[in-house]
Amino acid sequence: MQNFVTDTVLKRDVFSETHKGHLADDAETPVIRRIVSAAPWWSKPLAWTLARREIRALKAVRGLPGTPQLLHTDKDGLFRTWSEGTPLHLARPSHAGFYRDAAVLLRNLRRAGITHNDLAKPQNWLMTPDGNAAVIDFQLASLHRRRGSLFHTMAYEDFRHLLKQKRAFAPHLLTPTGKRLLARRSLPSRIWMATGKRVYNLVTRGIFNWSDGEGTGDRIDNEGAAIRDQLSALPGVTDIALATYPFPRKGTGIYAFVEAGAELDPHDLARHGTSADLVQQVDALPRDDHGNTRTDLLSLIAMNRMQELEERTASDPFLRKLTAEISAGRLNMTDRRIASQETGQN
Repeated sequence: MQNFVTDTVLKRDVFSETHKGHLADDAETPVIRRIVSAAPWWSKPLAWTLARREIRALKAVRGLPGTPQLLHTDKDGLFRTWSEGTPLHLARPSHAGFYRDAAVLLRNLRRAGITHNDLAKPQNWLMTPDGNAAVIDFQLASLHRRRGSLFHTMAYEDFRHLLKQKRAFAPHLLTPTGKRLLARRSLPSRIWMATGKRVYNLVTRGIFNWSDGEGTGDRIDNEGAAIRDQLSALPGVTDIALATYPFPRKGTGIYAFVEAGAELDPHDLARHGTSADLVQQVDALPRDDHGNTRTDLLSLIAMNRMQELEERTASDPFLRKLTAEISAGRLNMTDRRIASQETGQN
């Protein structure tokens, strides 16, 4: 495989790093590089188990529209095509055509013997630029050599999770049959929710430091003034901007962007003593034509929503360059969500 050039790091967790970039001789075609060898030693066995599942599934869906395509594997992980599209919780499709195409995509996955097993997460669904459906993240996918009861149960759950997305973003399209299917959770799913889900939450939130829940609360309203006062007192600080991001176990974390010059001692910033959970020094904050801080862009950086950030800054080269520099040093690399802050969410 030719040399890979990283443009941005999309995600970093205990199982891998996910980079978006391109091959050295083709700067125009985006490629995704999942680096499994970057996982810490204690999670490497599970990380490689998930990577092998993903590789098997991607081989099985080769050529299938709406799925990422495997390009290469090596001792460090895998390369796959970039899937163009907007995550479902941001696109919020309300037209019937998207859900018809999504149902066709699930049927095609079943014909390939694949169940995705992680379609309850709206960020694993994409709406492509032409309005069709695509799915990503096959780490939990299963390749079924036999089409027995387990296969049919897992395929049923994939379809039921599509109905859950329809209920969330286009409830007017949900038919009486769809409502009945939503209410009829499979037996393995009911057992999982009663037993395995509790263990999963204990491990991911306690040991791996994850949180699947959306953040709540008004921490910036309650703590923001004190954080700004303390950080502004540091030498060289010229401005402060605060944003929220999903924080394990607390729900919502406070991310402080500190605009400061070289006279700010990094050790002083590290000992800031505020209730902010992440503090990042930046040379300049993004601003609009009136000088107002673009907190909307900083919130996307804080929540690691790089794809939407690229879309928002595509028409402004200066903003795109500035936010890319801030993003390169960002301190949150997870894909957790705060649903109440997403576009169109009340």
